[in-house]
Amino acid sequence: MSYNYAVVGATGSVGREIIQILAERGIPVGAVTAVASERSVGTEVSYGDDDVLKVQNLEEFDFGNTDIVLSSPGAQVSAGFASRATAGGAVLIDNTSQFRMDPDVPLVVPEVNPEAVAQYRNKNIIANPNCSTIQMVVALKPIHDVAGIKRIVVSTYQSVSGVGKAGMDELFNQTRGVYVNAPADKFKENFGKTIAFNVIPQIDIFMEDGSTKEEWKMMVETKKILDPKIMVHATCVRVPVFIGHAEAVNLELNSPLSAEEARKILQDAPGVAVVDHRQDEGYVTPSECVGEDAVYVSRIREDITTENGLSLWIVADNLRKGAALNTVQIAEILTASYLD
Repeated sequence: MSYNYAVVGATGSVGREIIQILAERGIPVGAVTAVASERSVGTEVSYGDDDVLKVQNLEEFDFGNTDIVLSSPGAQVSAGFASRATAGGAVLIDNTSQFRMDPDVPLVVPEVNPEAVAQYRNKNIIANPNCSTIQMVVALKPIHDVAGIKRIVVSTYQSVSGVGKAGMDELFNQTRGVYVNAPADKFKENFGKTIAFNVIPQIDIFMEDGSTKEEWKMMVETKKILDPKIMVHATCVRVPVFIGHAEAVNLELNSPLSAEEARKILQDAPGVAVVDHRQDEGYVTPSECVGEDAVYVSRIREDITTENGLSLWIVADNLRKGAALNTVQIAEILTASYLD
């Protein structure tokens, strides 16, 4: 059976990726409509190799004939149109932070908690987690199932595409500016400090306890998706990489698990690719995962400084698995198991 899709935020980096993935995966589609703000009306967005979609105005769009809305326009925009989209019966799969911690809205990573999709009936809304949370829990779920995770300490190295095309443009312009002696401040708009040839230990706003909101998101989302008993401490860092997030993850487990056992578990895990050779180039970096669906795990090793300790290096394309692909995978579960 085919369904009608509307992609809201279709001209953004994630929206364009969603549309391409819908075409690539051969999902039964009645119609796909590209929707965005008024300033993007008439813009053409590629759908597959041969088709283009003309963007329609979100303010005027009628969701009456839409079955599934795949949304990535920003939290405030999602808050503004969500009730209008779901009033006619459409299911909203939202890629913003607006609904993630709503107790009546399921927060879903298909490889981790696909059964949570059933809770969409509460509000006709499903939330897509933060990109950095998604890749981490995909890799950690099989380990948690076997040995139980007590505590996670994670440092992220997040690409500039996490804030969209504007972030990528800023890195490009600042990098070019270095070579033509242009002042860095001329191109500084999206990050608190210069991002070219630099790393910035702040993503999102600071909170009262000194954490940033991105770090808070990783904590609360991991608890909601994986296990509320897991303790999480995150340090989130923006790095001068265009696409691809990396994470150095240290685990304290409830039961012993050797690096070799962990490697075997992860090799059989859905959505995970293990590239872990203890030699030069025997690991995956962000630039190597661009355009790939998998979450890559490397540098698997035991941490002898704590009881039942384990360390991992986790890399994924944040626009793809960290956003667009996860959204489409949720839609696949929804249509296969829940919608008539």
